[in-house]
Parts: sequence; structure tokens; C-alpha cells
Amino acid sequence: MWKILTFIIAMPIIDLYILIKASQNMGFWTTVMLIIATGIAGYYLARSEGKVVISSINRELSQGRIPGDDLLTGLSIIIGGIFLIVPGIVTDIIGITMILPGTREIYKNYIKKRLEDKIRRGSASLFLKW
Repeated sequence: MWKILTFIIAMPIIDLYILIKASQNMGFWTTVMLIIATGIAGYYLARSEGKVVISSINRELSQGRIPGDDLLTGLSIIIGGIFLIVPGIVTDIIGITMILPGTREIYKNYIKKRLEDKIRRGSASLFLKW
């Protein structure tokens, strides 16, 4: 939980710093347009990738299989989309890499490893423990 809290606190600070530096180098309006453009592009990318995943999940279900890998793909796309909504260059980079099929595998493998570790320890649960 501390890792998540640290990330939530540190990420906006890092993004703000980078946005200020980018604005100083590229100009305020160019930086604003960059943020808007990545948000719009990320929305359409997440939407199109999401449709592919939903189609794959439906195909798995119609064949009587549990779509485990596709669910992780969908989770990565949702989280990536959220990162793209949050203004910032670092969050945009993380968001885009979570949505693009090639780099998304890195996140999926990390999540799988974490889940497998929790299952082995017997501490896996659906809800966060506060």
C-alpha cells in the first residue's frame, strides 16, 4: 500500500516539474496542445484496443473458456486510459505504454507475477486491504 501511496503523491510532483520545464523550453501553448493531443490520441487508442479485447473476451466466453489473459489486457487498457486522462508527460508515457500491445505485455507479466506470488502466499483477495 505504501508503494501505491508514494506513487500517487510523487507522480503529480514529477509531472508538474516536467510540464514546467517543457513549457519553458517549448512555450506554454505548445505544451498545452501536446497534453490535449496525447489525451485525444490516447482516448482513441484505448477505445480501439478495448474493442479488440472485448471481442476476444466474448470469443473466449462463447467457447466456454475463462478469459484470464484477456481480462489482464483489459485491465491494462483501462489503467492506461486513466493515466492518459491525467495531464502530464510521465503519466501519458505510462498510459500509452499500457495501451500499446507490444509494451502492454511488460505490465501484464508484472501483474501476473504479483498475483501468482499472492496466491502462493495465500494472501490474494479481490479487495484492497486497508
